[in-house]
Amino acid sequence: MKLVRKDLEKDNAGQVTLIPEEPEDMWHTYNLLQVGDSLRASTIRKVQTESATGSVGSSRIRTTLTLCVEAIDFDSQACQLRVKGTNIQENEYVKMGAYHTIELEPNRQFTLAKKQWDSVVLERIEQACDPAWSADVAAVVMQEGLAHVCLVTPSMTLTRAKVEVNIPRKRKGNCSQHDRALERFYEQVVQAIQRHINFEVVKCVLVASPGFVREQFCDYMFQQAVKTDNKLLLENRSKFLQVHSSSGHKYALKEALCDPAVASRLSDTKAAGEVKALDDFYKMLQHEPDRAFYGLKHVEKANEAMAIDTLLISDELFRHQDVATRARYVKLVDSVRENMGTVRIFSSLHVSGEQLGQLTGVAAILRFPVAELSDQEDESSSEED
Repeated sequence: MKLVRKDLEKDNAGQVTLIPEEPEDMWHTYNLLQVGDSLRASTIRKVQTESATGSVGSSRIRTTLTLCVEAIDFDSQACQLRVKGTNIQENEYVKMGAYHTIELEPNRQFTLAKKQWDSVVLERIEQACDPAWSADVAAVVMQEGLAHVCLVTPSMTLTRAKVEVNIPRKRKGNCSQHDRALERFYEQVVQAIQRHINFEVVKCVLVASPGFVREQFCDYMFQQAVKTDNKLLLENRSKFLQVHSSSGHKYALKEALCDPAVASRLSDTKAAGEVKALDDFYKMLQHEPDRAFYGLKHVEKANEAMAIDTLLISDELFRHQDVATRARYVKLVDSVRENMGTVRIFSSLHVSGEQLGQLTGVAAILRFPVAELSDQEDESSSEED
């Protein structure tokens, strides 16, 4: 994302002009937009024209519109963003108050105006415009007959290909059918890797599986690469890292990212940091439950006691339509930072973000136990009984 201009007033009202350069920038933009914002961008509008003879025709015209945002639709697989709203600025083709849908396009600038730019939104702009926050991890999560080829970007886990092949069981004295099907499966996974992974950007490719599937697959892949003189795979051999996972499903990627060998290799990526924070929270919940809270009310109480060391919060909560509710989450984030706590904003499109979403979307690891809160909850629940 490229920041062209930022004009903010003292009361944090104002506008920002940005140019999305990569598909992931659409995800950042989706998180910046809110109902009631003003969006100015180039768009194509179908316009009816009447000639001197009275015949009516229609043509598609590119024009720049300013909409008051009413609905936002994001397609995570195609990374496309459509914004629907009413026109709020004079335009020769579109009447004031008329509805239009703008599809934001890569490399075309847009201007977003808000009545209030809060700290969370401004931080996201900083991150989106920082070139260090780019996609640099790929993963192949597999088991016999099933594989997912994913790209792990700082903000989401994108499934680029799913490979499914029926593998017959081994039979006594006859393994040929099983072996042929397995070879066909491996070949399809290799093709998916070559098609969907850009080795110029990716620093590391995780190959995760239960048992010996990953070793057998990597042996097959590099033997074939030597036979066919596949320079792309041979030159990037050092980027492949084998790790354990319980299955070939996408959710097993979390286990792979938790592996210490992977964590050290990916220590500079946001995805690994999120997974580690969530893992630390679960460990704390298991061993010292008085130092691990989740749910907004519990976490707010812990924050009042200035006890929060690390706040884990899903970006989904900042897309809340109710301004007061959103402001409550922003206030919590600002307060934790003021008290020298760490804030980790999880992407709801990441595996770790999905898990945090199941825990209400907000959780905290505390500096010290806050047993009083748990006791209060127990007392109130016993009174209700």
